[in-house]
Amino acid sequence: MLDSKVLSLLKDKIHLIDNTNDAIYLVGPIKLPVNLYDETIEFKWYSWLKCEERTEDYGKVIDMLASANLAELQQSSVLVYGDFENADDAIIRMHSICHTGDIFGSKRCDCGYQLKQSMKMIVEHGAGAIFYLANHEGRGIGLFSKALAYILQENNYDTVEANEALGFKDDSRDYSDAIQVLNTLRKKPIKLITNNPKKYDALEQAGLPVTGRIPLWGDKSRFNEKYLATKINRSGHLPDEEIG
Repeated sequence: MLDSKVLSLLKDKIHLIDNTNDAIYLVGPIKLPVNLYDETIEFKWYSWLKCEERTEDYGKVIDMLASANLAELQQSSVLVYGDFENADDAIIRMHSICHTGDIFGSKRCDCGYQLKQSMKMIVEHGAGAIFYLANHEGRGIGLFSKALAYILQENNYDTVEANEALGFKDDSRDYSDAIQVLNTLRKKPIKLITNNPKKYDALEQAGLPVTGRIPLWGDKSRFNEKYLATKINRSGHLPDEEIG
């Protein structure tokens, strides 16, 4: 049974987003000082958990965490800067997790660069959010499958061919949970940082007020030149003058 003092500290930070068939529990905001290009910037951080059971008895939700083995699963999160809820103009990025690029700084892709650069853009803009989508590894195929795809890529498959050769779609990502969290945190219009029109379309089709797109290309090298070209030529990403 959860200690009453612990519950009193946590309950006001947990929010229920009610779905038709399940529930999303959003926890936050939490102060998160971040080292961004050698400057400490304070963001507000949220994480969310999708569950089959819907309840506003948050003590019950917390009690089940220790036995749910959530470390074996992936939970997504949001990094918010400025007055995201009320600012007239805010920018966001829907960033798919990339274990190799975001953590290890791999040059096979541009994901680590895109993550840090979009954070920088949001701080410079004054208000925005990074939605860090943990179930999007390898465009939705998972880390182990991504490792297999990398082996194929080392044998002259492009990223699309490698995913399809393993029995996956080129892009299996779903944005529905992130869209519900975004709609909870902000009702006003946003601009989306992306080169991928599928992300833009997903927000528009959900009825969110998206007023524009901000491109994000960079960090091109001999290691990811084919990867970037495949994004444009096979996956429909919108080119930049320096890339196309």
